[in-house]
Amino acid sequence: MSQRQPTDALRGSLDLLVLKTLSLAPMHGWGIGQRVQQTSAGVLEVNQGSLYPALQRMEKAGLITSDWGTTDNNRQARYYRLTGTGKRALGDELESWRRFAAGLEAVLRTT
Repeated sequence: MSQRQPTDALRGSLDLLVLKTLSLAPMHGWGIGQRVQQTSAGVLEVNQGSLYPALQRMEKAGLITSDWGTTDNNRQARYYRLTGTGKRALGDELESWRRFAAGLEAVLRTT
């Protein structure tokens, strides 16, 4: 039996991870990926090919907004931040994830 990679489970959680990360501070895309990887002790890796389309989709939906800025190493980058709608969506996503995790845990505990 093959073992699934942690990134398989990450696919459905990308919006939640982005919203939570941006609730801490505005960040550019690469920084979001790095923050997720660091805070998960390397367990979760955000694929840049998935992240940028998600950021565009979330911006179009009004969950985040962006502005150009300069990184610590003097490069231009688009910085993303939560909107009020995004903050509310984060609360909803967290509640939904916790319900899902509790349900999954209940199933896994059965014998």
